[in-house]
Amino acid sequence: MAFTRATGKHRAPSRTNVLTRKGAQAAGIAALAGGGVIGSLASPAFAADTELPHSMPDLADTGLNQAVATDVIAERVGAQAQAQQLEATEDAAKADAQAKAEAESIRKAELRFKAARDAKERADREAKERAEREAERKRLNSFQSPVAGSYVSTSYQAGGGMWSSGSHTGIDFHAASGTQVVSVGAGTVVEAGWGGAYGNNVVIRMNDGTYTQYGHLSQLSVSVGQSVTPGQQIGLAGSTGNSSGPHLHFEARTGADYGSDIDPVSYLRSHGVSL
Repeated sequence: MAFTRATGKHRAPSRTNVLTRKGAQAAGIAALAGGGVIGSLASPAFAADTELPHSMPDLADTGLNQAVATDVIAERVGAQAQAQQLEATEDAAKADAQAKAEAESIRKAELRFKAARDAKERADREAKERAEREAERKRLNSFQSPVAGSYVSTSYQAGGGMWSSGSHTGIDFHAASGTQVVSVGAGTVVEAGWGGAYGNNVVIRMNDGTYTQYGHLSQLSVSVGQSVTPGQQIGLAGSTGNSSGPHLHFEARTGADYGSDIDPVSYLRSHGVSL
């Protein structure tokens, strides 16, 4: 009796089908590995997972071991991708934080620079204002000759019949008619007008409490009550009143009244004026 081979589900797959399935699965794994995603994982995983027990020949024959290896590799690739994504997110967060920290550092440095610049400008401005105030204070406290570039032509207490007291109560400065006459220091005008023998004259109460007088003026430039500063014009030289010719009669006094005169040369020199 002849035996025939049974057909159906117990039939073993042909060698050609098995090789075809294995080839397709291997090609799939090779494609993943070639893409650079699972390069280092594919071979070890495949090698490990293909070592199946001898009691499971059907799995080896059917190629299920390659499918299991593919799943394992896919899981590892997914985990690696997640780890890489997390690492990239963390790196981006660190970079963002570093950029913000650098921007804040720059902002603070700019604020410090601005504060230092403003402080320096303020200090320079205050120093300049102090210097200007000090210079003005010194100027207001300074004294000078009533006629620039002139000299004393008649000395103090010189005798002669021209003076009612018998002697000269001031000094005369050589000055042509119309020469500028200035206040020798800072003070307030207490007399400006005709002064009898003094002709047109100006009397100033100085800030130190003394008085100065300017006589024989051809023109007056100030009025009573006006404040004057050192070097400010108060009139022009002339020959009004009891005068023999154009000049400036200058007196220094301790009080406003006639007869309180003091040596004008000593007075001016005590205030730093060289004659």
